[in-house]
Amino acid sequence: MLKILQNANIYSTSFIGKKDILFAGEKIVAIENHIEITDVISEVIDLKGSIVTSGLIDQHVHIIGAGGKHGFGSMTPEIMLSEFINCGTTTVVGLLGTDGSARSIKTLYAKAKSLESEGLSAYIYTSYFGLDAVTFTESIQEDMIFIDKVLGCKVAISDERSSYPLETDLLRQLKQVRVGGLIAGKKGILHIHLGALKSKMEILLKIVKEHQFPIEHISPTHVGRTLPLFEQAIEFAKLGGMIDITSGGTKYTDPYKSILYALEKGVSIDNMTFSSDGNAGIGIMDANGNTIGFKKAPIHLNLEQVKLLIKEGKLPVEEAFKLITSNPAKNLALKHKGHVKVGFDADICVFDADLNLTDVFSRGKQLMKNSEVIVFGNFEKNVN
Repeated sequence: MLKILQNANIYSTSFIGKKDILFAGEKIVAIENHIEITDVISEVIDLKGSIVTSGLIDQHVHIIGAGGKHGFGSMTPEIMLSEFINCGTTTVVGLLGTDGSARSIKTLYAKAKSLESEGLSAYIYTSYFGLDAVTFTESIQEDMIFIDKVLGCKVAISDERSSYPLETDLLRQLKQVRVGGLIAGKKGILHIHLGALKSKMEILLKIVKEHQFPIEHISPTHVGRTLPLFEQAIEFAKLGGMIDITSGGTKYTDPYKSILYALEKGVSIDNMTFSSDGNAGIGIMDANGNTIGFKKAPIHLNLEQVKLLIKEGKLPVEEAFKLITSNPAKNLALKHKGHVKVGFDADICVFDADLNLTDVFSRGKQLMKNSEVIVFGNFEKNVN
């Protein structure tokens, strides 16, 4: 099926200008000043100069739910397709949290496959917070090799719920994701949850500086949790690492302000990403600090923080959107994601002049039209 998007103002790491885009199935096959409409074209959509970016990537989201710190009743449910479409997310990476018992790595894989069958692109990290790795096979390395959806492994440090890993523990896991990735043709990353303990990310800096482990395989997240932690994250980024700032979790300041601060300190925009930590469990407190209910962590704040970078921080559109398009694609080594380019997946977000999301295309299929979701998950109430 051939489809043309006309008059698209394309922002893809640079401003490309007003172009026509031709989809063939799930791929972008041409970007030209004008593409001739012929009988073989099945659909033509005039975007009338709207802002066009690549589809958004969320590299840390709890697609099968998380939570559970206050008992079984505090566990969040699975996420639905339309929740991603509503915020322009066309590629997701699912993961487990603290819980590697009640939450199953196999269920995580199944949910990723389900989301993909419904229209998104979905991947996962193997394991969870602990060093007692939760895997499909006998090892992290074998998961990297034999499980198609596995891009890396998750572990936690500097958190009272972690296994308090030593540098040798992390080096062994890093070896497995790297070697497994080499064999499987993947990059392989160790996705590292950072808590608020005083140890911060000192151990990661030591691994890079003293053990000379390639920094591109180390993927720290929640780096904006505290200012002292973020100062170390700035050092890590200046060494060439990619740092991930959570848009919807615990933070010392607004995430977009952390980006601006890092830029002032000399960090390249190309070494930072946003992720949501979406669908995690959050307790609702009363005035006395007592938990009186629960809610799901939002998944839409990546886009909102990018908008703030543009409107309040005065970053160019093409620079700000790197945080949720090309940069996570680079971190995950998704070779056909994160750019509006010929040969890449036909994942497209369309915005009006005020950066309101109006249309979403994922793998060539339109999922949102005129700001309304038009494709729903198989078990959503709006399904026909």
